[in-house]
Amino acid sequence: MGDYTATVRWQLREGEVFTSNRYSRAHEWCFDGGAVVSGSAAPGYLPAALIDESAVDPEEALLASAASCHMLYFLAYAAKDGFSIGSYADNPVGHVEKNEEGDPWISRITMRPDARFAGDRLPTRADIDALHHRAHKSCIIANSLKSEMTIEPEYGEAA
Repeated sequence: MGDYTATVRWQLREGEVFTSNRYSRAHEWCFDGGAVVSGSAAPGYLPAALIDESAVDPEEALLASAASCHMLYFLAYAAKDGFSIGSYADNPVGHVEKNEEGDPWISRITMRPDARFAGDRLPTRADIDALHHRAHKSCIIANSLKSEMTIEPEYGEAA
């Protein structure tokens, strides 16, 4: 079906001593289309001087990736079923805890997608739930994670 690649680059900054463990965790994610995203460790794990709080951390990227994948399948299935969507937003939340070995992991991801439908043909709550179920079942990222994933859709007004 396909292979995907990304490049992650980090370099020790001038004057830093790697073995002191006081080096910057700022790095770059480079993608095939030319996009470059600033990455860093998540705030709260290290002193602020060692991270870039404006950058995307791996935990945030995981949540955005899962929500983006779900959204893309949801939009495709809604269009295929003849529903028109004017906007879509999600604010996924990941819960970090320690596993049996004491290692941290994102054990639960809760997505709260809010699709705003437009046009004459509006879906019922059952239709929306079915679209989310199909999207979740098809989502490559969701199928790749062992985290518990919950979809709690918003049932707002039309766009």
